[in-house]
Amino acid sequence: MFRRIREDVQAMAARDPAATGRLEVLCCYPGLHAVWAHLLLHRLWNAGFELTARLLSNVVRLLTGVEIHPGATVGKRVTIDHGMGVVIGQTADIGDDVHMYHGVTLGGDTNEPVKRHPTVEDGVQIGANATLLGDITIGEDAAIGAGSVVTDDVEPGATVAGIPAERVD
Repeated sequence: MFRRIREDVQAMAARDPAATGRLEVLCCYPGLHAVWAHLLLHRLWNAGFELTARLLSNVVRLLTGVEIHPGATVGKRVTIDHGMGVVIGQTADIGDDVHMYHGVTLGGDTNEPVKRHPTVEDGVQIGANATLLGDITIGEDAAIGAGSVVTDDVEPGATVAGIPAERVD
């Protein structure tokens, strides 16, 4: 767990030019606090303590402004800059080294009990207030522009922006 925290702090410090040091990142970055809490709540969820995990995830949301469903899968060195308003749904799957900004939504597009939230592969960057909906895949090292609405798969390495999101690179 401590190795994971150290890696996350180093990743956030490297990605945020406003960070003045690792101690500041450790103490003052609610996006990271939400991710760390999620690690514990995800274990509770998988162990069958679903109600407890959901209740505690709501406490984390109140404290950090970040809502990560305990059923979601979150990879290593996932960073959320500013954090406020981020929503990550139950069947979302986030790879390693993903960086997202405030207001990002990884939302579902059906009420059926199926995979209904995005899969975000390794190295993806998601701009502020971007909305990704449905069982779509955002390919490795892709970039999603701020304010974009993404409802279709994004190829690895592509940059998309707009409403609806279209490739811009």
